[in-house]
Amino acid sequence: MEILGYFASLLIGLSLGLIGGGGSILTVPVLVYLFGVNPMLATAYSLFIVGASSLFGAIPKYKQGLINLKTAIIFGIPSIISVFATRKFIVPLIPDEVFTLGDFMVTKSILMMVLFALLMVAASISMIRDKHEPNEKIGNQVDEIQVFNYPMILLEGTVVGILTGLVGAGGGFLIIPALVMLTKLPMKHAIGTSLLIIAAKSLIGFTGDLSHQIVNWKLLLSVTGLAIIGIFLGDMLSKKIDGSKLKVGFGWFVLVMGIYILVQQIAFPIK
Repeated sequence: MEILGYFASLLIGLSLGLIGGGGSILTVPVLVYLFGVNPMLATAYSLFIVGASSLFGAIPKYKQGLINLKTAIIFGIPSIISVFATRKFIVPLIPDEVFTLGDFMVTKSILMMVLFALLMVAASISMIRDKHEPNEKIGNQVDEIQVFNYPMILLEGTVVGILTGLVGAGGGFLIIPALVMLTKLPMKHAIGTSLLIIAAKSLIGFTGDLSHQIVNWKLLLSVTGLAIIGIFLGDMLSKKIDGSKLKVGFGWFVLVMGIYILVQQIAFPIK
């Protein structure tokens, strides 16, 4: 199972580099089901893996001029604050036994996995229904047309940060459409900018766990390293393969995985 887990770690990065997102949604299931990591600890590990991978993935996007730093700062600030606060203060307050439904006890781990599965289903629908912007603007044209809806950016950034803090996913499927709609960024710039936002909020969010989690750095750095290698491989392949078609196929895969986790948590929950 561990060998399969390391192979899946490579695929996480490959997806991020190839289609601009989606791979991070697999990080927690890979850690839980293939490496046997406790679900709560897996969400913390996922923040580091997703953050480091996204940071390296942002490097070629920055060199290509596809990252808008002003947008990253404005959207990133509320996300960073909310994800850190969630990991530092909210997650530790969730009781081990949350509530009961008849004879079924909903534990903290079950709750996190169900939330993550629901997020996977939402992400898969976003990828399956993804439509590309027909007319891309490049270079300085981005700054000329850009308009910021500050109240909605604050709200969206905070919501994304809380979700990231709770389940450990990067939230690119939420960030990218938000950047397009709320800041008028072209799609390619939104994808690049989202990688930088995800990197910052995930890595800073991870620091909120260091005071109350024991980290297996050998496993964490091994998975992260493979994911980073996958990102660079994906970025090279993206120049030769139509990522839009792959995104739809990957979306269906994530949908099946999300439904499987929901059923598994109801029938054979991980305590």
